[in-house]
Amino acid sequence: MFSIRRIRIFDTTLRDGEQAPGIDLTVEQKVRIARQLQRLGVDVIEAGFPASSEGEFIATKKILEEVGDSVEVTGLARANKNDIDKGIEAGLSSIHVFIATSDIHLKYKLKLTREQVLDRIYESVRYAKSHGLVVEYSPEDATRTDEDFLIQAVKTAVEAGADRVNIPDTVGTMYPFKFYDLIKKVVNATSGRIVSVHCHNDFGLATANSLAGVQAGARQVHVTVNGIGERAGNASLEEVVMALKKLMDYEVGVKTWLLYDTSRLVSELSGVPVPYFKAIVGENAFGHEAGIHVHGVIENPLTYEPMSPEEVGNFRRLALGKHSGIHGLRKILEEDGIHLDDEKLKAVLQEVKRMADTGKKITAEDARRIASKYLNT
Repeated sequence: MFSIRRIRIFDTTLRDGEQAPGIDLTVEQKVRIARQLQRLGVDVIEAGFPASSEGEFIATKKILEEVGDSVEVTGLARANKNDIDKGIEAGLSSIHVFIATSDIHLKYKLKLTREQVLDRIYESVRYAKSHGLVVEYSPEDATRTDEDFLIQAVKTAVEAGADRVNIPDTVGTMYPFKFYDLIKKVVNATSGRIVSVHCHNDFGLATANSLAGVQAGARQVHVTVNGIGERAGNASLEEVVMALKKLMDYEVGVKTWLLYDTSRLVSELSGVPVPYFKAIVGENAFGHEAGIHVHGVIENPLTYEPMSPEEVGNFRRLALGKHSGIHGLRKILEEDGIHLDDEKLKAVLQEVKRMADTGKKITAEDARRIASKYLNT
C-alpha cells in the first residue's frame, strides 16, 4: 500500500535537464549521474528520450543496465508506436508517454483536432500497456489547456490503462493557488491513480507550484538537480525534497546528506555553475557574516538556520567583513589556535572592518595575519 505521506521523486535531470541549450552529456557522464541518483534514493530516473538519437538510445540502455535493478528507469516517448517501440528495444519496462493538449499546440505544432489527440492518447497508452509497460502519461502544456478538455484527456489515459498521470506546467504559467485547484480536479478524475506534477520555473514558482500540487493530492514530483532545464529551468530536486520534509512533514526516500555532492557532480559534468545564493546547495546557503547572526549561530544554529548544513551535506561558512562581530572573529581565530583577550580581539576587528570598508574581501588568512601582531603583546 502506498503511504499518503510518502512522495515519489521522479528525477528528469538526464532528460528535461539535459534539454537545456549547451548541455550535451556523453553516455559515460549520464551513467555517472544515474549512479549518483540511485545512491541519492530517487524513485524514478528518466534516463532520456530513446527515439531522439542513437546516443540517447544507448545511454538509456546503459543506465538501465547499470541501475535498473534498484530504481525505476523510464524514458520519454511521443504518443506513437515507433517511440514506444524504441523504449521497448532499449529494455525499458516503464515509459513516459506525452502529447500536447493545449489549443495553441494543437493548432501550430501538432495540427490535430482534439478528437484526434484523444485517439492518440488512448491508442498509445493501450499499446504500451499491451507490452507490459508501466505507463505515465503527460498532457504537455496542461496548464494552458481548456480545463474540461484536460480532464477528458486525463480520463482517456486512465481508461486506456495509464498507471500514473503527470500534469506539466510546461511554460511555468501557474501560480500556487491556481495550480492547487487544478490538481485537486485532476486527482478527483484519475480513479486513484498516482498524480504527478512537472513544473517549470519561468516565473520563479516551480518549487512553490510543486508543493501546491502535493498539497492538492499529487504523490509524485518531477525535479532536476540544481533546477537545470529549458529556459529558466525545472523544479529543483534539493528545494522540493527539503521543503517536503521540513515544511510539510512528508516522507521521501532521498538521502538528503548526499544532496550537496549530487549538486556538485551535476554542475561539474553539465558545465552549469551552482548559483552562489542557491537554496540548500549554494555556497552561501549556510553562510553568515553579520555579527548578530554569527553570535546566534555559534550559540544555537537554529537561530539563523532552518536546517543543519550537515543534513544536506553542505557546510557552514562564517565570513568576515564590515558587518562582523567579535564572536565570529573569536570563533574563526580559535579554530586556528589563536586566542586573544577581548581588547585585542576588538583591535583586530577594527582593522578587519577598515579593510572591508575599502571593498576588500576579507579571508581567514587576513584575520590570522592581523591577529598575529597582537600575540605576545
